Amino acid sequence: QVQPVESGGGSVQPGGSLKLSCAVDRSTYSSDCMGWFRQAPGKEREGVAVIDDSAVATYSDSVKGRFTLSIDNAKKTLSLQMNALNPNDTAMYYCAADLGPAWLGFCKVQYPGRQIGYWGQGTQVTVSS
Repeated sequence: QVQPVESGGGSVQPGGSLKLSCAVDRSTYSSDCMGWFRQAPGKEREGVAVIDDSAVATYSDSVKGRFTLSIDNAKKTLSLQMNALNPNDTAMYYCAADLGPAWLGFCKVQYPGRQIGYWGQGTQVTVSS
């Protein structure tokens, strides 16, 4: 298995948009569940959005309606389009793969713990005026 690689982070003003990308080959993992998580300074890592083997995406309440998760298996890319960003979205964003099969109760938007899945190094998103 290959570790996911994130890109696309940066600084943006409130109300702006960013698109994060994660290079990952789903076929190399035991399960198809993938997702984005984030961790702000002094806070615990939290889930942002996950997508299961049926391409069904689940979002945390804090980003629902603003963020869109998509996967392009041909391009081996998991993308997170983030719109209407606000300072509360400032965090290190992590891509994770192989989070477990949904039919066994895995693939939840809640942070599963570092021992589950394969994690990228993260990409920083900063929202400020």
